[in-house]
Amino acid sequence: MATTSAAPRVRPSAARTGQPRMALGRWFSELGWRHLVGVLAVVFAMFPIVYVVSAALSEGGTLTGSNRLFGEVSGSNFSALGDSMFWTWLGNTLQIAIATGVGTVLMGAAAAYAFSRFRFRGRRAGLTALLVIQMFPQMLAFVAIFLLLIGLGNVMPVLGLNSKLALIAVYLGGALGVNTFLMYGFFNTVPRELDEAAKLDGATHAQIYWTIILRLVTPILAVVALLSFISTFGEFILARLVLQSERNWTVAVGLYGWVSSLLEANWGLFAAGAVISAVPVLLLFLFLQKYIVGGLTAGSVKG
Repeated sequence: MATTSAAPRVRPSAARTGQPRMALGRWFSELGWRHLVGVLAVVFAMFPIVYVVSAALSEGGTLTGSNRLFGEVSGSNFSALGDSMFWTWLGNTLQIAIATGVGTVLMGAAAAYAFSRFRFRGRRAGLTALLVIQMFPQMLAFVAIFLLLIGLGNVMPVLGLNSKLALIAVYLGGALGVNTFLMYGFFNTVPRELDEAAKLDGATHAQIYWTIILRLVTPILAVVALLSFISTFGEFILARLVLQSERNWTVAVGLYGWVSSLLEANWGLFAAGAVISAVPVLLLFLFLQKYIVGGLTAGSVKG
């Protein structure tokens, strides 16, 4: 008995079926304007970056000389950074930003886990207090922080003025509330069935926290670490208040010192330092991007 095989169906093209192509006006009204808005947004965001890079490559050392973008290209500003304390400032900034980012993640995650998983007296009041405290900016505590560090310096110089450790402690105290509240909502999305299943297998709260929960909330940990690193890396006011000696300055304080005097301002050197300072933030964002995108808790519990 002969068998017949079904021929594969070939989808007819638009030209064969006689379907008219979308008119240019209709395409622009439905899709084209989105591309135009995207191009304008990219140009708007990239122009300041291109201008700063042009100023960094300008040998004249002025921002006004960069009106003609890349009119002159020279690496003298970048080579001149080696004769200054820029690399010391960059090292101080990286130490402070990394320590603050790690400390913020550890402290915020522990507090968020406690508020999310445990039921204790004062839990609701504590969450409300964290929310209310964040309504007041940290800038209002300038005088209190300054006087507190002076008093601590008389007892423990390592926590007094002109101490990087003291600045890290100030940053950690100011970021604990908002990050705890941010992580708390994400911790609540992790099903409690995972905790119960781990407890039935004999796991302790510490084992559940370190081996299960933290792995499932990696996206929010990456976001908090990135935001903490960026805000600390470019912070100026508190760093200028706490750090007194030039050797302990951060990049933001040091770069400001180069241009604070209008008669001796070297904007080319400032722009070169700003370009190099942007590299660590960019690398950290690219490294954490794979953790930020996507939720790791999807499909962790069936049924």
